[in-house]
Amino acid sequence: MPKRRRLRPVTDGFLEQAPVRIVVAARLRAQPGEVFRELTEDASTWPLWFRSVRTAGYTGPPPYGTGAGRAVTLRGGVHFVESVVGWEPPHRFVYRVEQTNLPGVQAWMEEWLTYPAEGGGTDLRFTMAIDAPPTVHAAVWPARPGIARSVRAAVARLDARCAGTA
Repeated sequence: MPKRRRLRPVTDGFLEQAPVRIVVAARLRAQPGEVFRELTEDASTWPLWFRSVRTAGYTGPPPYGTGAGRAVTLRGGVHFVESVVGWEPPHRFVYRVEQTNLPGVQAWMEEWLTYPAEGGGTDLRFTMAIDAPPTVHAAVWPARPGIARSVRAAVARLDARCAGTA
């Protein structure tokens, strides 16, 4: 894997304006507060429900919130250093990738939104927003359905974990 390099810092507007966006919506049985806690309180648990993640953790001491750093390594060796830029319990968790060893990426941000679902449970929306040169867009574009499937499977395991059945 190439050496880690800094990405361009982006703000919330990037989530809607990024050249490459992957949006996944799901309905969970768990309540928004339970889902938000699982997403945010202990990053080291992510590999238990998101199988693409090999390791994850906050880089500083608690309490965590906006400004906290995270380090994430995916299976295959891709590494991210992230900053939490949005922490609005129990509805919104956003982080921006500050550094990665993934070649070609220029900016990256992800957002998790959780809202009470009609009839109970949680409506969740995950957004991955990326900017990269056209050659990288061309590689990411056909991978979008697989990424979406991976996120949906992770969200199903997240829901089972929240329900205590995982």
